[in-house]
Amino acid sequence: MLTLLLTVLGFAVMGYHPGLEDDAVYLTAIKSRLNPALFPHDAEFFQVQMQATVFDTLISQFVRLTGIPVEWSALLWQFAALFVTVWACGKIAALVFNEAYARWAAVAMVAAMFTLPAAGSALTLADQYLHPRNLATALILLAVWRILDGKRWQAILFLIPAFLIHPIMSVLGVSFCVFLALALLEPVPFRLRALEDSVASVAPLGWVLAPPTSNWREALMTRTYYFLYRWMWYEWLGALAPLFLFGMLWQIALRRGENRLARFGLAVFAFGVFQQMVAMLILAPGSFERLIPLQPMRFLQLVYIFMALIAGGLLGKFALRDRAWRWAAFLVLFNGGMFLAQWTLIDGGTHFELPWTHPPNPWLQAFDWIRHQTPTDAYFALDPNYLASPGEGFHSFRALAERSQLADADKDAAVVTQVPTLAPAWHEQVAAAAGWTHFKSEDFKRLKAQFGVDWVIVSYPQTAALACRWHNDALAVCQIP
Repeated sequence: MLTLLLTVLGFAVMGYHPGLEDDAVYLTAIKSRLNPALFPHDAEFFQVQMQATVFDTLISQFVRLTGIPVEWSALLWQFAALFVTVWACGKIAALVFNEAYARWAAVAMVAAMFTLPAAGSALTLADQYLHPRNLATALILLAVWRILDGKRWQAILFLIPAFLIHPIMSVLGVSFCVFLALALLEPVPFRLRALEDSVASVAPLGWVLAPPTSNWREALMTRTYYFLYRWMWYEWLGALAPLFLFGMLWQIALRRGENRLARFGLAVFAFGVFQQMVAMLILAPGSFERLIPLQPMRFLQLVYIFMALIAGGLLGKFALRDRAWRWAAFLVLFNGGMFLAQWTLIDGGTHFELPWTHPPNPWLQAFDWIRHQTPTDAYFALDPNYLASPGEGFHSFRALAERSQLADADKDAAVVTQVPTLAPAWHEQVAAAAGWTHFKSEDFKRLKAQFGVDWVIVSYPQTAALACRWHNDALAVCQIP
């Protein structure tokens, strides 16, 4: 029951935002599987990347089998992934801490820190929408629990489905599980043997060998967080400091006779140092350019989860103990602080975008009208930089309006870095819509002649000779004559 309550509290702190950021790919792919008539144009911008995962098939089949609408299914699976994450962290904490209050403090800290950024990796401990990474993370943590409990082979039962859902994150999970298994050996090996880089082993061979193109490099340059050697000093600190702290934890716990905690600290330290070296090699200027989109610094997500778990456990062990007022202050401080941070980040102050709510966001209002009032085969053009527009909040048009669109300059660029064959089409479409805010009637007609788009979203009031069907105070949805 307490695990459930902490999950609810963590969910309340992090918020819920379907269609946000990477959901431009994942939610769109799920809806496409449920209704193949959707997205007759440019579906490659979300379909090709999904070939490496069963995630969209899993969720769409769940919707079909249960009859639960996709919006409610996504919410249910999101909460389930968070609950399993919290539950698995509780199991891990129970094996590294002897005191009950240390275990619960560890779990409470992880739940509060769901939206904690992992240095400069552009990842948080959990995403605010249903992401395959959330499911894979929960499964990886279950595998870690089984290894800590001495049931190593049972970890495979969780790592295999994790691989099918999110290959890259799961292979990082396998890497950590190997280091953990080595750290638990009696005696500990003098040197934990470095294994072959797990991230590179899952990269499709064609992606590695395909020569880079100028359009692909253009898309790559939009993802500044890919480039480790361009990180700010504080991002480097966020990457290296946890490794130093786990190294200290290993030594201090060993001297105190806390063997299991020391072994866990050693595993995280060794895993982090190894993955950091791999990342520095891959991301070195002039090195493995084609491997940059694999984002080897993703390993920090696991390190940060374990850092939150251990930090909470130590706080409970040495400070909170059984004092109720200290627990109250702890919960208010960390949950309240993370909630306020999230509230300021979301445009319009909408913390929960739930299936039964009516969004105040003018962009989401436009997407909702389009979903219900335009033909399924409608082909839209909109500002290629619309995701960064004031008040838009990085909500995906495809995922929420359920209509085809010309490529955008942000999330579609991220897909292009993974699938270089899409680079020419992406560059052509983004370039054709450049200067959107200054478009005249002839510019919209040019887009229609060049690509076949027949609908647009423009600012309201609009000055071009368009047949507008709907508007609110900020936007108009119009047809190109």
